[in-house]
Amino acid sequence: MDDFLNLSDAEQKQIKEQSEKHRALGKECDGVGIPIEAVNHYWHKGEHFSIHAKSDYFDRKLFLDQIEQTIKAHAPEQIKTKYTRKKDKHLLVINPADIHIGKYSAEIETGEAYDLDIAKKRVMEGIQGIVGLAAGFEIDRIMLAIGNDVLHVDNVYNTTTKGTQQDVIGKWHEHFVIALELYIWACEYLRQIAPVDAIHSMSNHDYQSGFHLAHSLKAYFHKDKNIHVDAEPKHRKYYRYGQSLIGLAHGDGAKTADMPLLMANEASKEWSETKHRYWYLHHVHHRVKYKWLDGKDYHGCTVEFMRSPSADDSWHSRKGYTATPKGVQGHVHNFDNGQVARLDYIF
Repeated sequence: MDDFLNLSDAEQKQIKEQSEKHRALGKECDGVGIPIEAVNHYWHKGEHFSIHAKSDYFDRKLFLDQIEQTIKAHAPEQIKTKYTRKKDKHLLVINPADIHIGKYSAEIETGEAYDLDIAKKRVMEGIQGIVGLAAGFEIDRIMLAIGNDVLHVDNVYNTTTKGTQQDVIGKWHEHFVIALELYIWACEYLRQIAPVDAIHSMSNHDYQSGFHLAHSLKAYFHKDKNIHVDAEPKHRKYYRYGQSLIGLAHGDGAKTADMPLLMANEASKEWSETKHRYWYLHHVHHRVKYKWLDGKDYHGCTVEFMRSPSADDSWHSRKGYTATPKGVQGHVHNFDNGQVARLDYIF
């Protein structure tokens, strides 16, 4: 919304005209019974030109303005929360990775059921479980990792972003609403403990819809100074807490072996100013840990893949990609000493 208001009058007018043309295209499609998603190209006939356009043109400013205006209109007023001063400060990282809301697994086929209700209940139980396991630490800030295939499919055809067909329960709009409500609950629950930084990671199942979801969450909490949502579409993100530098990515992009040097180059200032460095990755649904030595007696960077709370679907069951523990993971970082606890809530 702020980006839109900062534009010139001419730029705002152009965006509004583009929105009106898109609505006109949708009206024409409705009139002849053609889904707008099926339109690849169209002709726009104006006074001086006939323009051949692609219907999938994406104007980021236009889209964000429309969605943020709608959600901000219904956003709650800021809740003022007072936190007690912590002497021994810690960051709690909570990582409900690869939730895959909308995934369907039949117990009779795979040995474990998974649907919309189970997904939601597991994430809520897992977050509460991690908070319970961290009860012995003085938490002065919380980092909530969001995204990472939170939604199982990315369109009305029940496929991933690249078009891989999935076993799905429910409709795409149900998945989106459940995910948004779940993230709102998580932020409001965690805010009672400490200020929350929710950081979105782009991912392969829901590359577009996950981005939309993160911006919806950002708009919803735009009045709350104790909840900050990083919804930008960067593939790798960096977060500093005291002497810890934490990298977040889905894990399906750059090679694992390249992650430490990418961090050293992309966050060179933070790398030089910290002693403890970590990558928290996702995508593979099971726990893997790597360490890269950086001389003397300390590790330059640790790379970890997170567990997933989602069950194995039919494809994973057939291929034998099963028997991995299902859970939600968390980590505690001391302000000076880095990661001091690794927390696992297993279902």
